[in-house]
Amino acid sequence: MDEIGDLPLSLQAKLLRFLQRRVIERVGGREEIPVDTRVVCATNRSLRDLISAGRFREDLYYRLCEITVDIPPLRKRIGDAVLLTHAFVRRIAAEHRRGAMKLQPDALRAIEAHNWPGNVRELENVVKRAVIMAESTMLGASDFGLVPAPGEDEVLLLRDVRDRAEREAVLRALAHANGNIRKAAELLGVSRPTFYDLMSRLAVH
Repeated sequence: MDEIGDLPLSLQAKLLRFLQRRVIERVGGREEIPVDTRVVCATNRSLRDLISAGRFREDLYYRLCEITVDIPPLRKRIGDAVLLTHAFVRRIAAEHRRGAMKLQPDALRAIEAHNWPGNVRELENVVKRAVIMAESTMLGASDFGLVPAPGEDEVLLLRDVRDRAEREAVLRALAHANGNIRKAAELLGVSRPTFYDLMSRLAVH
């Protein structure tokens, strides 16, 4: 169930009743039908804030939140935007019979630099438009309508700066190589054993 926080209060009561009793009734029916199912919900809003505002039932919240998984926004997941782009390009190109399409380096840089306020949905829509409208099989930054933006400098301890830079370099190499260890090591100019050592030391999985 997507955007559970937008569920009207009247439907929240019905959902709570279902979760408590695990039975449903067909429209126009009179018999209760047992249902064995697992409910997975998603929201981009704070349900606790909605509870405080009287717009979400607290009893339903505790029924739903037996296990919670917090997913950070795409802009905070280093390398994920590029990896997802590779996957979306393959899938969408196959669906629209565009053949094998490749991402140019400037496209990869633009995708990394973009803030992606709309998260994965925005990324998928941008990729779909690029794949469908591209005049060649090589996708550049202009095909995505993106321009690389400079990042902000932060003052940190030298060791922290080095570790963060190395971790970002490893993640970016993996993303640009689409997860291929050998290619990622070549992009960084190191051997595969050295690359594995970096992954271990920097807790990159």
